[in-house]
Amino acid sequence: MAKQQYTKDDIRNIVKEENVNFLRLMFTDLFGTIKNVEVPVSQLDKLLDNKLMFDGSSIDGFVRIEESDMYLYPDLSTWLIMPWNTEHGKIARIICEVYTSDRKPFEGDPRNNLIRVLSDMRDAGYTAFNIGTEPEFFLFKMNEKGEPTTELNDKGSYFDLAPMDLGENCRRDIALELERLGFNVEASHHEVAPGQHEIDFKYADALTAADHIQTFKLVVKTIARKYNLWATFMPKPLNGVNGSGMHVNMSLFHDQGNAFYDQSEKDELQLSTDAYHFLGGLMKHARSYTAVTNPTVNSYKRLVPGYEAPVYVAWSGSNRSPMIRIPSARGLSTRLELRSVDASANPYLAFAAVLEAGLDGIKNGIEPPKSVDRNIYVMDEDERREAGIADLPSTLHNALKEFQTDPTMKKALGPHIYQSFLEAKRLEWASYRQQVSEWEREQYMELY
Repeated sequence: MAKQQYTKDDIRNIVKEENVNFLRLMFTDLFGTIKNVEVPVSQLDKLLDNKLMFDGSSIDGFVRIEESDMYLYPDLSTWLIMPWNTEHGKIARIICEVYTSDRKPFEGDPRNNLIRVLSDMRDAGYTAFNIGTEPEFFLFKMNEKGEPTTELNDKGSYFDLAPMDLGENCRRDIALELERLGFNVEASHHEVAPGQHEIDFKYADALTAADHIQTFKLVVKTIARKYNLWATFMPKPLNGVNGSGMHVNMSLFHDQGNAFYDQSEKDELQLSTDAYHFLGGLMKHARSYTAVTNPTVNSYKRLVPGYEAPVYVAWSGSNRSPMIRIPSARGLSTRLELRSVDASANPYLAFAAVLEAGLDGIKNGIEPPKSVDRNIYVMDEDERREAGIADLPSTLHNALKEFQTDPTMKKALGPHIYQSFLEAKRLEWASYRQQVSEWEREQYMELY
């Protein structure tokens, strides 16, 4: 999805030519939920002049009611006419940054926060942080009330085709819709679990990649409903099958090209010193940024042995059981693949967290441990301990304990988001901990 550099006049002309009648002003709250303020096109000039206000007190993680007046500053490069016509004319979306009433970037806006961390990256001598993601999702049937059921849309498995994959037409329509919107779709296929799907699109700079994920989720959910299906990016919606992840492929660039590539071939994997130190930072901070990359109670139902999701803090250039893999492509495509992330993560916060962790590795020359090139799942606890392999946190509670002791994460999220995130997630864990589940009743009602 190429980034267009529109001017204000460009957008005014497009509005007239395309009969755009409504503007959907999108931004993202603390939890990664897409929010939007929809206004008639008569408000266009007000928007383009950064004069459009909204009430920030109603948004999770933003501000108290006495500080509620906030501005939406549009990023003109995100202008996009949505493909779903209405009888009242077309709708265009534009992604906005949130500013305070005194015209300063709001520190609680996740997109602003990523912009800040990317600015620090450029100050460190790098030109871009490129991200390619592989988001997975499930399709469930809906009931007559339009609510999701737990009934899957198919019985397919990895790379299956119709008639086993009854979601194939829906997935094809999603891919076509994305391409109409300018996405470069690289792959579209059924995943391992029944009802599970994956659509991959071309990498982009981190800010654009985060914007793309938010647009992608909106398209997937909208098209699915046309098929009477409910799309969910929940990490583990069903027992006994693989969960949904969002592998994140990442690379740093500088003026000479890919900063992770060592073309001298002195290193066996052709990875640069920067790549190893970035990897060292990812390894060092893994247990703390997991709270951000896997931010829900349900995330940790996916991070268990036996379902292909990574459970251990390790890396390898040759096998897929560790948390970080080095894909075989080299040159401009040299990258690290973080396999633990899931799509419940706020992409702006997740990318900021892993970038800050990697930059800390470069700044402090953190060397990663030795690679683990055997299947970690068949190693016993003593073997893992001897190899220096730590476990990822087993619950959100444990992840938050690591998160709150790591100053690099406070730097990654900034004090406002850091505190709001920590408080909100503690409340989420407390609420979950107090619930009595059906599993407990089945196990204990008769026994005790």
